[in-house]
Amino acid sequence: MIVVFGAGGFLGTYLTDHLIAGGYEVLASDVSEVSEAYYRNRNLAFERVDITQKESFERLPQQGVDAVVHLACVQPANISEQKYDPLDYVRVNVMGTLNILEYCKRARVPKVIYTCSHRNTQGMWKEKAGRAIREDDGRSLPFTGDYAMFAISESAACDSVEHYARTYGLEGVMLRLPPVYGYGPHTEIFKDGKPIRTGFLIFIENAMEGRPIEIWGDPEVGRDIVYVKDVVSAIERALERSGIGGLYNISSGRLLSLREQAEAIVQVYSRPESRSQLRYRPDKPNLIETYYYDISKAERVLGWRPEYSFHEMLLDYQKEEQSGRFSFLVEKRRALLRQAVAG
Repeated sequence: MIVVFGAGGFLGTYLTDHLIAGGYEVLASDVSEVSEAYYRNRNLAFERVDITQKESFERLPQQGVDAVVHLACVQPANISEQKYDPLDYVRVNVMGTLNILEYCKRARVPKVIYTCSHRNTQGMWKEKAGRAIREDDGRSLPFTGDYAMFAISESAACDSVEHYARTYGLEGVMLRLPPVYGYGPHTEIFKDGKPIRTGFLIFIENAMEGRPIEIWGDPEVGRDIVYVKDVVSAIERALERSGIGGLYNISSGRLLSLREQAEAIVQVYSRPESRSQLRYRPDKPNLIETYYYDISKAERVLGWRPEYSFHEMLLDYQKEEQSGRFSFLVEKRRALLRQAVAG
């Protein structure tokens, strides 16, 4: 059995769907009532667990669990300025992780897979521009800005996984992720405490309507992104491999420029009779932060490589949007943002 914490989130929903389709026995777990309703309505195994509360873990199997996948966290993109509390990051991302690790220890779970953000390398992005960031480059955390406490708390969580791996023989695998794209969460995010529509969504909407797409600043500036289904396949590889541990970069391994992104979106979403034109605006600054990651360790140890190019990702994104399979994620996202704005 695989227990997935954070199963009601973006990545968790895709992962549990994939694992169940592949014949795995999965127990989904999340703190949200909306997520519980989603799984119960589909007659899928679910336990509502608040990872910050030790007693919640009594609802879970105490034996026979082969691995835990830990996806639960608090992120700045989900928090309004009014609701910001640095203690939330510590309660969920640090104490919650420790409670999961204690559960693994007590229930003799041999493996935990923890997904973490790449934000703890933020100080390297300018320093190492033009070079892929490796796992052994270490960390360079932001100590100011929206992502400061998030990066601090996730770094503590990673260190906790490593501590339990070395002390108790737990197989601890940490998968470090850049922005993960996919149908579901790319509607609105919080930026500087306020909800904003994502540039990705704006590009798509303009392409569908045949409106021009403006590219601000240098069109060749870019960043590393990864498709949600490629992350899912990396998690599955980590579940299958035995005797592994440590940190792995899971990304595309390359920069996707603004120009490439816009061109692909036009190709997929614009109608031939009203194809959007790209308008370059070097006079307007963009705020794109540039980074990309070396994925050779994941290739070597996990036997994993991303399958989707950005163009292929868009085609699959479009297919998933039309299917409605994951419309739950869009509605949950909107409800979360409404709740955050209301305080």
